[in-house]
Amino acid sequence: MFFIGLGTATPPNSYTQSECWDVFRASGLYAGLTRRNQVLAENVLCGNNGIETRHLSIDSLEEAFDFSPDVMHQRFALHAPRLATEAAEKALADAGIAAADIDAVIVSTCTGYLCPGLTSYLIERLGLGGDVVALDLVGQGCAAALPNWRAADALLASARCERVLSVCVEVCSAAFYIDNDPGVLISAALFGDSAAAAILSREPDPARRRVEWKFAHSLTDPSDRDQLRFDHKGGVLRNILSLQVPRLAAKHAAAVLERGLEMAGLKRDQIAQWIWHAGGRNVLAALQQRMDLKADDLRRSSALLRRYGNLSSPFVFFVLQDALHDAAPGGWWWVSSFGAGFSCHGALLSVA
Repeated sequence: MFFIGLGTATPPNSYTQSECWDVFRASGLYAGLTRRNQVLAENVLCGNNGIETRHLSIDSLEEAFDFSPDVMHQRFALHAPRLATEAAEKALADAGIAAADIDAVIVSTCTGYLCPGLTSYLIERLGLGGDVVALDLVGQGCAAALPNWRAADALLASARCERVLSVCVEVCSAAFYIDNDPGVLISAALFGDSAAAAILSREPDPARRRVEWKFAHSLTDPSDRDQLRFDHKGGVLRNILSLQVPRLAAKHAAAVLERGLEMAGLKRDQIAQWIWHAGGRNVLAALQQRMDLKADDLRRSSALLRRYGNLSSPFVFFVLQDALHDAAPGGWWWVSSFGAGFSCHGALLSVA
């Protein structure tokens, strides 16, 4: 399987963390928090949490404080198809192919629910063929990009498809909530909205850089399911985020990497580029410490976290695109995502 096109999209409105703090501080929601959680919110939004700005699908920050189920659902229903379409159009343009050349479309999301799913909207808006294979994947959280790509790899390896459109889209602002749960508070201060798309092909494009998917490895530990997940309460999604997440992410990412290197017969110093999902500053710090990584190994993820916040499932698309646009040295590239489950995935790319 080969990557022959990439595209990303974010909402037009961007907000600094200090702007978010100022509006939140003046709201009645802030007054309803315990003093301990008021301090927590200030530390996360105003402290050095590795994030400076986030793109959100709202016209004003005050809108983010309307948690009614209908408003939250409408935010997802309006913006998820739009963001997914924009990213897909950019990926098609990057690949230099038409929508008619796509044989399958796979969409991953966890921040809202539509039936029919988002594939229906992409088929309509992009003009994909009515007989295209359409798969909507849900419930995989921040980790979803690599399971999405593994599904595409299976379709391509079976020779049932020649080109697959892979999309991850998250309207995290459709799942923000504020109360005295520290995990809920931290989530509302970390996540941003985005979509990303890749065109995956059975054959490389000789006119562009060769990015080949070699294999992937995954690990799921259901015993840690309650450390990172969505709950459904009062008609809306609520993110459960425990303080154990950085440790768990580092633990599982290290295990997946070790097994992946063993499968490939490689040493860690043979990895030329690292494409990490960034759950947050503390997650990146835990990854660096657990695997004895250099700061440079995480710099792309850190820079994108600073600019966009945690984008959930689209994040690794952004990092991969950044490395390719930057003409990063070729060789073996390692991609890793992790999230709800607790699940972790890794994949080896050969880039020439």
